[in-house]
Amino acid sequence: MKSAYSLKFNVAINLLYQFVSVVTPLFTTPYISRVIGVDGVGIYSYTTSIQSFFCIFAALGTMNYGKREIARVRNDLPKRSQTFWEIELLSVITTIICIVAWSMFAITSRKYRLLYIILTMNIVAVLFDISWFYMGLEQFLQIVVIRIVMKLVRLSLIFALVKTSNDFVVYMILISLLTLLENIIMWFFLPGLVDKPKVLLTHLKKHLKETCIFFIPTLSTSVYTILDKTLLGFITNNTSESGYYEQATRIVAIAKTFTFSAVNTVVGSRTSFCFAEGKTEEVKRLIHLSIDYILFMGIGFCFGIVALSDVFVPVFFGSGYQKVALVLKLLSPIIIIVGISNCLGGLYYNPAGLRAKSAKYLIYGSVINLILNLILIPKFNSIGAVIASLIAEFIIFVLYLNHCNHYLTLHHILNCLIKKLISAIGMLVVISILNLYLTGIYAVMADILVGFLVYVILLIILKDSFYFYVKNYCQNIRSKSVNN
Repeated sequence: MKSAYSLKFNVAINLLYQFVSVVTPLFTTPYISRVIGVDGVGIYSYTTSIQSFFCIFAALGTMNYGKREIARVRNDLPKRSQTFWEIELLSVITTIICIVAWSMFAITSRKYRLLYIILTMNIVAVLFDISWFYMGLEQFLQIVVIRIVMKLVRLSLIFALVKTSNDFVVYMILISLLTLLENIIMWFFLPGLVDKPKVLLTHLKKHLKETCIFFIPTLSTSVYTILDKTLLGFITNNTSESGYYEQATRIVAIAKTFTFSAVNTVVGSRTSFCFAEGKTEEVKRLIHLSIDYILFMGIGFCFGIVALSDVFVPVFFGSGYQKVALVLKLLSPIIIIVGISNCLGGLYYNPAGLRAKSAKYLIYGSVINLILNLILIPKFNSIGAVIASLIAEFIIFVLYLNHCNHYLTLHHILNCLIKKLISAIGMLVVISILNLYLTGIYAVMADILVGFLVYVILLIILKDSFYFYVKNYCQNIRSKSVNN
């Protein structure tokens, strides 16, 4: 089955989705921060971090494994159908087990029991999540349309129903219920893409083994993306510290979304297909183009966050969140580090069938992160969690780069990085000067607009590699339109 949409189209619509994903929190986060306060944000961060572990066990490694397997057999309807139903059956079994375990935990918990019961819907949602199937087929339009619509619905309902701190429970219900509905709606697009269920139970053992291989790195990664929030709440018993860290990671998550999420999601499916077809040179080309884009966005966001944090945080989050600015500045380099690692994981290790190898490196990083969290959080609270995450991510980045069989080299990264780095430093200087004369919302607006223009103009002047790629791409579109 040939993909209904081109790679460029899939990247474009995913960027559209990422744009909506960025814009909606720009409205909801300041509102929620003020309505439920820093303690409410901290409680949300702590309770959902615990629930996230159960979701991870429910999904195992289905997302990445299922996407790869569907990509490999997408041209064969019988095999594609059988693969889908077998992997989905396995997901149903693992999710039911986790729902039972979570229910026992929720009922026996004295603190936050009601919130835990509400969060059960998030685990049930895993059972219905078949986005991996559409990703494997490179049919991202269905996923994007559903998710954009649901985000807009979520935005409207939050403003309509969450008015005071007493509506915190309503807020939790909205988030969980709409996540569940979003996954259920995906099933309405399934007819015609798969045949009736046909499952060989003997294959479930193979799928279980493979998903466990994919699950190991997912679990390892969660140690330093989720467990730090759990440990912050458990060790410090300070919901404010959890709130500071939660808000900082939300901003960084937005930057990550624009930096690599859309590109790696789409290109990962294409490289899986290329590996199956033996097109290794095409894989290298896609990785190099992706890294150029990731560094362009990542370096811009990193330096932009450092320059903007002091004026942005009070305007965006309101009073009581001053420490978020410091946490943001320290956490910002993780956008670049994770961007490169995620690119190699999603575009090389996973499609090449080397997930077990990458899992080993992720385990090293997660163990170091766990140890550092236990040492640093009691002394430095949220700052300690940031330091632990940075060290762990850097170790994984080094291991990934050293063992990627030269699909990406440090030399190539430095070639792509140097001009972007110079441009970002220029942007930082200009924004710092602006902040001497402007304050509040005017400073934020001027910093973003002028900073972006300075960054791009300097890249053009320096003739950065990404600028040439964009220029050539635009010229190709123009020439095609003329010929037609």
